[in-house]
Amino acid sequence: MNRERSRSLLRKTAHLHANDLELVRRARRGSDAAFHELVDRHAGRLFGLAFSLIGNAADAEDVVQETFLGALRGLRAFKGRSSVKTWLIRILVKQAARHHRSRSTRETVSLDDISEASASVLGKQQAAASTRRLDIRMDVLAALETLSPEHRQVIVLRELQGMSYQEMAEVLRIPRGTVESRLFRARRELKERLKGYLP
Repeated sequence: MNRERSRSLLRKTAHLHANDLELVRRARRGSDAAFHELVDRHAGRLFGLAFSLIGNAADAEDVVQETFLGALRGLRAFKGRSSVKTWLIRILVKQAARHHRSRSTRETVSLDDISEASASVLGKQQAAASTRRLDIRMDVLAALETLSPEHRQVIVLRELQGMSYQEMAEVLRIPRGTVESRLFRARRELKERLKGYLP
């Protein structure tokens, strides 16, 4: 049963990958509808990733918009060696890093940002979570904000996006061994900051 479910999931993933590549091909030929479909398909996930990397909803939206503008400009350069999802995440991570470099002061995570992001990405049920869970989420996001951009990237890609080490290496364009050592240090640092929540 589990094996059949895994095969079904692999077929579905391959189908989505093929659909994404077809949308890219059509967008290259000038189809606005194909590009808008790519945006609709990936915007939610990219916003969640951007919010985790940036820490507030307004800037995360800007980063996602810049990501899609970068993708539109880079359609001809995309060779299809990685999935469209990995390509978009790579662009977004670059945009988020650029945002961090250009931001002169660190911003704190506000309750409004958390509520807005929860409503947008996690849906109404998550947005109505208890005060305790919201406090924990705010503290986790605040702790992420204290990490270096490199450590925040690997934590978000692995723990929140569920990417494999190989996918992370592709997105960040660093060796897999560097991903693993950076993630080890990032987890240790984050654990230290969140030790009040850990047994």
